[in-house]
Amino acid sequence: MPLPFSTECYSRRHFLAAQGMSLTSLAAAWLLQQDELRAEPAKPNLSRVSYDLTPKQPHHEPQAKAMISLFMQGGPSHLDLCDRKPELEKRHLQNFPGEIKYDNAAESSAKLWAGPWRWRHYGDVGMELSDLVPHLGSIADEITLVRSMHTGVNNHGQSIYALHNGRITGGRPTVGSWLTYALGSESQNLPAYVVLTDPAGLPVLGTDCWQNGWLPSLYQGTVVRPREPRILNLDPPAKLAGVPQERFLGFLREINQQHLAEHPAESDLSARMQTYELAARMQTAAKEALDLSQETEATQAAYGMKEDATREFGSRCLIARRLIERGVRFVQLYTSTQQWDHHGAIEKALPNACRKIDQPSAALVKDLKERGLLDTTLVHWGGEMGRLPVVQNEKNIGRDHNTYGFSSWFAGGGMRAGYIHGATDEFGHKAVEDVVNHYDYHATLLHLFGLDAQKLAFQRPNGAATLLDGQPGKIISKLLQKPPVESKA
Repeated sequence: MPLPFSTECYSRRHFLAAQGMSLTSLAAAWLLQQDELRAEPAKPNLSRVSYDLTPKQPHHEPQAKAMISLFMQGGPSHLDLCDRKPELEKRHLQNFPGEIKYDNAAESSAKLWAGPWRWRHYGDVGMELSDLVPHLGSIADEITLVRSMHTGVNNHGQSIYALHNGRITGGRPTVGSWLTYALGSESQNLPAYVVLTDPAGLPVLGTDCWQNGWLPSLYQGTVVRPREPRILNLDPPAKLAGVPQERFLGFLREINQQHLAEHPAESDLSARMQTYELAARMQTAAKEALDLSQETEATQAAYGMKEDATREFGSRCLIARRLIERGVRFVQLYTSTQQWDHHGAIEKALPNACRKIDQPSAALVKDLKERGLLDTTLVHWGGEMGRLPVVQNEKNIGRDHNTYGFSSWFAGGGMRAGYIHGATDEFGHKAVEDVVNHYDYHATLLHLFGLDAQKLAFQRPNGAATLLDGQPGKIISKLLQKPPVESKA
């Protein structure tokens, strides 16, 4: 098919000069060229493989269709928030009777330490929570509180990797990438996988937390800035707005399609083309989705947007709801680097961290329920670890890392409501009852989305790869509203 412009009336020089600094046209072509220069030579392929974000059928009937993950980077202290230990209070400042694996041995101590915060029971379930998280208490009957999470790797990075991509090493696709690869997205005008970062900084592993690994680049997370403008360069130059931009993009699409037809095995090229076309469609859709002025005063107040301490995180929680409402598949919010890593000064730092997130997190669950979205939206809250029951830094008390037993909570998306799962030992050190390993969490999560963890695979040169990657992940039936149906095979 001939190109829409002849070389006589529209030379390459005219084409480049007319575009100026347009990100959606000239930059797109340049990015594609650079990607091609860096790419490895295409390997022969007998059939063309195509990747896109159109909605796809799961393996079985799903309960969840979207997910919002509130990731508390650094490791919230379960012992001071949601896993009360009377024995710890009874033996406050006495020596721990067993063995502990410290991350920071130089500042370690064997003295048990019970925080100064009070506890009370919430909801019909009688969930015991500290006074640091009263808003969480207000949704106790909506959540599943898991007190037996376990990764068993005492470093931030390794445990973040385990919970994000299934292994303790990097270079692998994250959960959001797997979900969008398997299911696509209900929205073709917004990214399928959106990341909302904290203005104070990225998490410890930075962009590794939302990378696509060896899945096509189409499935990586798209970062929305924590400050306005949340997405840069959405508006084209005035001289290109409207019909001129449409013609330029049509011309580029024609060039790219011709190149793709000549190189049918280059799946990454197809993915990149779709990414750039999505950027053009986002000019309208993203602005509308991120415009919080459309929300009522009451809704904004409920998310804490009227208060300094909660405004920023509340805004991101509200954006997450608006994105899910518009068909985005997976949204992840991060707190700043090490916000919950309280090796010292925990009596001041922990209340500050809780004050920032408690009201907005609870408001998100309530808002989703009121709008009829909670049944199909899985909400996750948690970090990569908890804390030890003993004192670290006796001059400025804190708690060291603990990945052997910590807590997370979930709401909606097929999870049981008003349920407490698992337990740690009498001091809160290790998970001892109904343990949920990271690979069990992933198997259960995929099941909620209608996916079989063994069947969801991506073909690599050395064989099919999965999220579990050979680990013995099992679906935790006790966490589910509807237990899985046993296979007849």
